[in-house]
Amino acid sequence: MKLVTFRAGVEAPARLGVIADDLVVDVASLGAAFDEALPDSMLGLIDLGRPGLEALASLMDDCDGHFPPGTAVALKNVKLLAPIPRPRKNIFGIGLNYLDHVAESSTALDTAPDLPKQPVVFSKPPTTVIGPGEPIRHNKAITQQLDWEVELAVIIGTTATRVDRAEALDHVFGYSVIIDVSARDNRRAGQWIFSKGMDSYAPFGPCIVTADEIPDPQVLDLWLTINGVEKQRSNTAKMLFKVDELIADLSSGITLEPGDIIATGTPEGVGAGRKPQEWMWPGDTVVACVEGIGTIRHPVIDATMG
Repeated sequence: MKLVTFRAGVEAPARLGVIADDLVVDVASLGAAFDEALPDSMLGLIDLGRPGLEALASLMDDCDGHFPPGTAVALKNVKLLAPIPRPRKNIFGIGLNYLDHVAESSTALDTAPDLPKQPVVFSKPPTTVIGPGEPIRHNKAITQQLDWEVELAVIIGTTATRVDRAEALDHVFGYSVIIDVSARDNRRAGQWIFSKGMDSYAPFGPCIVTADEIPDPQVLDLWLTINGVEKQRSNTAKMLFKVDELIADLSSGITLEPGDIIATGTPEGVGAGRKPQEWMWPGDTVVACVEGIGTIRHPVIDATMG
């Protein structure tokens, strides 16, 4: 299933939905139509675990595209939000996780040229998250080097503590698209959180595709354009540390909980690695896509004044 968080009107509350062709089905309303309690938020559904997903999938199958009145609305008439508009914890970011990106970073950003022996982990606060179409905020008083990174996002479904690689993917709820926006000139003594953690620096969406629809997360093409010009194109097969390795590594010391998000790293083609270097500026439009999940598009705006 493709799950979304949406608003059906400007003043309408955020709701959990399922994309069905050109419709968005309101999950809680669908459940109510069949006297079954289903949540109205993504985190609520994640918290229900497998039984919640199975109940929802069963109702969707029973409807077979014919939904009770008032439970579905045209996709074109809704506003999609970030699938999890406010994560419970910081996003786990993974740095230097594609071979060619390690090489370009060592030249452009003074990182080590050797391949990491363990995942490089940083974090992005919940306030970085923005949904599809929302603006990336460029504050020229803070940065002159605003960069892009397209990434596969992994959403944890069940608690993972010291899990083995063999069972790691069993803890995945689903997958999404995320852009790790970075102010390259704001790294502080080797610490990345300010550079990568400013408001609007985690465009996220347009949906979460449940894990059953992506049995192998290491075969997905991903790409990014700026103003229609392709800057990044690769495949998740080129990750140094695969999704199962990342979950095993993180959970060895940090309990991963339902709703946690892992941004799995970016391939080559970032602005810092280009010759000459390129950066995002107000007026630009960035588009990112991961195969089988979807595309997000974001304008860059001048945020100097607020």
